[in-house]
Amino acid sequence: MVGKLESEKKVMLKRILILVTILLLGCSSDGTDGVSSVGQNLETISLPMGYIPDPQYAPFYVATEKGYFAEAGFEVEFDYSFETDGMALVGAGARPFALVSGEQVVLARAQGVPVVYVMEWFQRFPIAIVSRSAENITTPADLAGKQVGVPGPFGASYVGLIGLLSANGLSEADITREDINFTQFEQILNDQVQSAVVYANNEPVRLAGEGIDINVIQVSDYIDMVANGIITNEAMIAENPEKVEAFVHAVLRGLADTLADPDAAYETTKQYIEGLDDSRKAVLEASLPLWEAQTLGMTEPTSWTTTQEILIAAGQLDAEVERLEAAYTNQFIESFE
Repeated sequence: MVGKLESEKKVMLKRILILVTILLLGCSSDGTDGVSSVGQNLETISLPMGYIPDPQYAPFYVATEKGYFAEAGFEVEFDYSFETDGMALVGAGARPFALVSGEQVVLARAQGVPVVYVMEWFQRFPIAIVSRSAENITTPADLAGKQVGVPGPFGASYVGLIGLLSANGLSEADITREDINFTQFEQILNDQVQSAVVYANNEPVRLAGEGIDINVIQVSDYIDMVANGIITNEAMIAENPEKVEAFVHAVLRGLADTLADPDAAYETTKQYIEGLDDSRKAVLEASLPLWEAQTLGMTEPTSWTTTQEILIAAGQLDAEVERLEAAYTNQFIESFE
């Protein structure tokens, strides 16, 4: 077991070293990829999304289609490449913005990568535990002694699992962790594991679509951690705060419109995902409650301290981050009207 943990730490360290190496290359680009001349002078930027084209990105498609990004001075190109490490690119100044999960910001800041989280898009941590109803896993306590499939000891899925266990007086020793890569849907569909760690707006929707009776335990019902949002870097905030504000406000407008009229937002999404039909509308519907908030985009300091504590408990962080409050800001949310 010790050897396995050491191996996992080496994998994490390798990832962090890659981030730092890219940062030290000293890329001085501000993220400009070109200029559009379709009637206005727009700065073309590539936005790392972290996932494939998906209905959950409806707010960004709406912001594009309604001209919110253009009004902000940007022509946004969506980068769905799995190879693209948005955190590293933004930290190095090679991209101005990226979509990332909050725990990754803490890990990057711990290594001196100067990224700053400027908008909490997902207000609820989107990780959940799904199981067939026949397993009778309806509360975290029911996970004790059960198989729990997880992609591996990394990323938001693993952190969410540790957070859920910790918040309910359990630890990883109380379950049987099965590393199943990203095959959660297939594993539950084929009854190969008793439960699996998933994204609440993805695998449960797909399983329900297959007619499978399932139980879902939402991590966010038990613990508040920082979820997916928008990052930029310290230099961008210091040198071009008006650009950061304009971009964040454009996304907030797209988000507000999506929440106000999901049906229209889904129709817009069809223009950005080839072959999309109404069978995947449930993904957007499942995403809406994860985004809702009294103040859209606002992030809470307590969410950050909790996330840091869970990272330490998961063995992914050795100690508290110096000046954790520098990892995030609400200044661009507070200026939105």
